[in-house]
Amino acid sequence: MVSEYEIKKQICDIGKRIYDRNMVAANDGNISVKISENEFLCTPTGVSKGFMTPEYICKIDRQGNIIQANPGFKPSSEIKMHLRVYDKRPDVNAVVHAHPTFATSFAIAGIPLTQPIMPEAVITLGCVPIAEYGTPSTMEIPDNVEKYLPYYDAVLLESHGALTYSDSLLAAYHKMESVEFYAELLYKSRQLGGPKEFSKEQVERLYEIRRQFGMTGKHPANLCQNKTNGCHSCNGSCGGNCGGHDDQAELIAKITKQVMEQLGK
Repeated sequence: MVSEYEIKKQICDIGKRIYDRNMVAANDGNISVKISENEFLCTPTGVSKGFMTPEYICKIDRQGNIIQANPGFKPSSEIKMHLRVYDKRPDVNAVVHAHPTFATSFAIAGIPLTQPIMPEAVITLGCVPIAEYGTPSTMEIPDNVEKYLPYYDAVLLESHGALTYSDSLLAAYHKMESVEFYAELLYKSRQLGGPKEFSKEQVERLYEIRRQFGMTGKHPANLCQNKTNGCHSCNGSCGGNCGGHDDQAELIAKITKQVMEQLGK
């Protein structure tokens, strides 16, 4: 079993990676790891992620209360967003928030990353929506992110940055890398006249590869999507039970209508 100290070292290592890769500036960004159902390690506020050491890392509970923090350090002001992810996604063990330049540029422009243009992005991410703008450090951001959590493993934050999460810290970080690489390629291909998108059939073949790999997380290959929500559809892979983002009341109304029609009423 990995010790808390080793996990703190891993958080510092990932912090240095996002800093060195120009995914954050100054004291931006934050990282957290779930170590038990009620304990989380997280980066402190007001500290550069490129210069952290294990004693910087704080421990909190599920309500955000400080369990342990060395003098001069307190949890990131964005920890509310992380805790919302853990609350709505029990499969998640780590969260990374950063401001990678290309991905954040799309977030500022209000453009989600939904075009299927490269196999790796389609397989690993599916697509990346934009959560509506919220004031940093308030409950607005977690509230706006929440509706996307059951369906995606990465979300852009309008005019803010990107959020990725997974079953391990390394996997969450790799998703951040993938989001930024996807955004950079999409940006550059647009300068060359626009990307050539995959067909629905090609997307479905990539989805099937993902299913064969048995990859963890949430993805259009496993969860049916509505086209109106800005992501390529499942192309029937859900067996026809489409409507992952339908409002519950609307879904119930649809089912009721179908039943009544079948009964001839």
